[in-house]
Amino acid sequence: MRLTALLAMAARVMVPADYRYATSRPWSIAAKRINPPGKKRRKVFVEPIAHEDWSVFRGDTVEILSGKDRGKQGKVVQVFRNRNWVILEGLNTHYRYIGKSADYRGTYIASEAPLLLKDIALVDPSDRIPTQVEWRYTEEGEKVRVSVRTGRIIPKPLFQRKDGIVTQQWKDGPKDTSPEDALEKTYMASLKTLEEEVMEKLGIQETRRQRKSFWY
Repeated sequence: MRLTALLAMAARVMVPADYRYATSRPWSIAAKRINPPGKKRRKVFVEPIAHEDWSVFRGDTVEILSGKDRGKQGKVVQVFRNRNWVILEGLNTHYRYIGKSADYRGTYIASEAPLLLKDIALVDPSDRIPTQVEWRYTEEGEKVRVSVRTGRIIPKPLFQRKDGIVTQQWKDGPKDTSPEDALEKTYMASLKTLEEEVMEKLGIQETRRQRKSFWY
């Protein structure tokens, strides 16, 4: 088993069988407030989609097929595979108060509500029209998304980190360490102590011998 797969299994959060998934992380306070200990929630039935068959990713442009924002296109900013949800930037919003207290009404904010995967369609970048997609393989063996309507390849969006950096588009600057320098082996392990290494470099000859010590 690869180390990455082992670490992913170790980092996986274990949740109860009747856990209600929402937009908050399972270990967050908001998620614990929705799922208090001992409370039984109504079951939510979700159509299972295999990991390799999932076709919408963060950064994709999709069009809403139903609801108040029907016909609008937006960018996917979050994906929740446990509930077949996606959140679009600035679309399907609802307004609510946060930070309410006894003497303060709270702050009125707009937040995006999740949309089901069946209520959106991926937009073909060639003509900006929504289309169904399916996974196919190229002659080189690469798995790609293909528009059913036009037959064109829809590339997966580049992964963007939280700080806005796209790893595939990053260019090293003059002060950046190159991968070759970072992987260069510059330290050779030795069984000598620090004092012995310093004396060897300075050319100091020590004729005395330390008294033997035993750990038992």
